[in-house]
Amino acid sequence: MLRSIMMLRPTASAATSAVSVSIGFHHSIQSRSHNHHRRACRLVSSNNYQHSSLLGNKTLLRASSSQSSGSGSSSTSAPLKTLAPIAQQSDSDSFYQIEEIVKKSRFIGIATPATSWDDAKIILEQVRKDHPKSRHVCFGFISSSTASAPSADDENQDDTVVGTERASDDGEPTGTAGQPILNAIKSEELSDTLCIVVRYFGGIKLGAGGLIRAYGSAARGVLRSAPTVIHIPTVRLRLVINTQYSGSVYALAARFNGVTSGETYNDRGELEVVITCDEERGDSLREEIVDATRGSVVFL
Repeated sequence: MLRSIMMLRPTASAATSAVSVSIGFHHSIQSRSHNHHRRACRLVSSNNYQHSSLLGNKTLLRASSSQSSGSGSSSTSAPLKTLAPIAQQSDSDSFYQIEEIVKKSRFIGIATPATSWDDAKIILEQVRKDHPKSRHVCFGFISSSTASAPSADDENQDDTVVGTERASDDGEPTGTAGQPILNAIKSEELSDTLCIVVRYFGGIKLGAGGLIRAYGSAARGVLRSAPTVIHIPTVRLRLVINTQYSGSVYALAARFNGVTSGETYNDRGELEVVITCDEERGDSLREEIVDATRGSVVFL
């Protein structure tokens, strides 16, 4: 099998790239390179993202997601892994893409973040327009939102729909294209991801096993070459304290890797401040603040 790479608008560093993160999560961005496959994917950095710190090949960024209640604890959301966002310069700039040749057939692996099925359909339509002479445009899609589940009356009843997952063989034998692509997304533990494999038939039939391997390989290739983002949910603690405890509270915020903001003083001279930290550490930080302020803290 011949593997080749289509690199679109390469960045200065293919090994590690940092991109923007929307308000709501603490993010770890990791770009992986696979030299033995000689693959590379285009990543255009977004101007909307703020770089925070570098840890090896990861870039960490912090933002707040939700505001805590005055008391009590809430269930902790699980971290979410997605493809890194792409700053769209044009329609052709909106995908990660590689290409593999298997017995004269071209298999073009395309991957992009997609949070909803409506978004995924728009991208699919664009890819089909970009490849009008292709024989098959197969895909797998996984979303973290139940709102993204396709409706029963959606236009393509040949697609496989399970909850927030969707896959299509697009004319290939059942189970030889869409499911291998979907399996590739799952094996990379990704969500909110659309992966498409476009096939240009080369005149040689591959058989069911050959198709499964070819579609799965193209999907894994593009997904493994693209940078990923780990979304770690954060929580905001908004509180009011007597100024005599401000030093202790700021020290606790630093110990829990929290970020303080919105400092103001009310008409009684008390300090109002917001502390943002990882959601899984929010309850512990709240308890420590209660102890440090001798129970006088008020959470808003």
